[in-house]
Amino acid sequence: MSLRPPLTRELSGAVADLGVLIPIAVALIVKNGLSATAVLLPAAGLYLVVAAVYRLPVPVQPLKALGAIAIAQGLGSDEIAAAAILMGVIFLVIGATGLVDLAGRAFPPPLIRGVQLTVGLLFLKIAWRLVSDPPASFSAFALAPAWAVPLGLAVVVLAVLLRRRPVTLALVGIGIVAMLVRAGDELVPGPSPLTIPSLDAATFWTAFTVLVIPQLPLSFANSCLATADAARSYFGDAAERVRAGRLAMTLGSANIVAGAISGMPVCHGAGGLTAHVAFGARTWRAPAAMGTALLVVALGAGAGLAAVLPAFPLPILAGLLAVAGLLHIGLLRDLSGARAWSIALLVGVLGFEVNLLVALLVGLCAWWLPVALSLCRSWHGGRPHGGSRSLVP
Repeated sequence: MSLRPPLTRELSGAVADLGVLIPIAVALIVKNGLSATAVLLPAAGLYLVVAAVYRLPVPVQPLKALGAIAIAQGLGSDEIAAAAILMGVIFLVIGATGLVDLAGRAFPPPLIRGVQLTVGLLFLKIAWRLVSDPPASFSAFALAPAWAVPLGLAVVVLAVLLRRRPVTLALVGIGIVAMLVRAGDELVPGPSPLTIPSLDAATFWTAFTVLVIPQLPLSFANSCLATADAARSYFGDAAERVRAGRLAMTLGSANIVAGAISGMPVCHGAGGLTAHVAFGARTWRAPAAMGTALLVVALGAGAGLAAVLPAFPLPILAGLLAVAGLLHIGLLRDLSGARAWSIALLVGVLGFEVNLLVALLVGLCAWWLPVALSLCRSWHGGRPHGGSRSLVP
C-alpha cells in the first residue's frame, strides 16, 4: 500500500465519510436547533488534531447512537451539550488511566470483527433509509424513492468500479453544485451564533440516562477498540500511534469542547476509517484537508447552512455510506476457523438486531467460558486422587 498517493486521491478519501456526517449534522441543526457553526467546529477541530497526532486518516464522526436518540426525542441543545461533556470526561479518564487498553485485552479479534460487522450492517441500514424513507430534515428536497433508490444504487456501482480513482471527490463536488442550485440564494456568509449551554443537575441526569448510557458501549467498542484494530489492519506498524487509549483521549477532549459551545458530540469510528482508506486516503493530508474545509464552512457560511445543507442529494450520501459498509464488512475475511467465524457473526448480528452492549456481553461469555472450563478441567485433572491438593511443595 502506497503511503504517499496523489493529492486528488487523498482528497477523495477525505470526503468519503460524509454519508455519516451530513445527515446527523443536518438533523441536529434543523430539528434540534443547534448552531450550524457549533455543529461543524468540533468535527473540524478533531480532524486537525487527528492529522497532527496520528498522521493517518483516522475518521471523525458524530456520536451516532446519541445523535439518533437526541433527534428522535427532539432534545434541546442543553441536554446534548451535557451529554457531550459527560462523554468527554468519561473517555478522558478511561483513556488517561489506561482502562481502555486494559479492558481491550479481554476482547479477542473475533469480537472486534463482530463489532465491525455490526457497524457495516448499520451503515447499510442507514443508507437504505436515506433513499427509501428520507429523514424529515431533508423532506423539502428529497427525491421520491422510485428515483432515489436507483440513483443510490448507481452511486454504489460507480464508486466500487472507480474507487481507485478520485470518484468520491467528483461525486461530492456534483452534490455541492446540486445543493447550491436547489437551495437557490439561501447561502448566507458568516458564522452562526455560538451559545454557552445552561446546565444543572437535572439536565446532566437526563443526558446521562437517555443519551450517554446507550452511546458508551458503541464508543468503547467501535471508536476505540475497533478503530485501533482497523488501523493496524490497513497500515501495520505505521498505525502504532493509533491506540485505543489515545483514541479515547482525543475524542474525550473534543467532546468537552463540543459541550462548551453547545455543539455536535463527535467520535472516531472504524467504518469511517474504512471509507477514508478505501477511496484513497493514506496520510495526515486527508484529515487536515477535511478539518480545514469544515472550519472554513463553519466560520464562512454557518449562518446559512440550515437552509442549504438539506438540499444535498441523498442518493450520493447513501451510495457512499453503503460502499463503506460493504467494504467494512470485508474486514472479516482474515478470520479463520469455525469458532472465530461463529463468534464474529453472533456479535455482529446481535449488535445489529438488539444492541451492541448485549452483543459484547454474549460474545465475551461465548469466547471466554470455554477457556475457563478448559482451565478448570485441566486443574482438576492434575489433582491427586482421594484428597485435596497440598499447598506445601
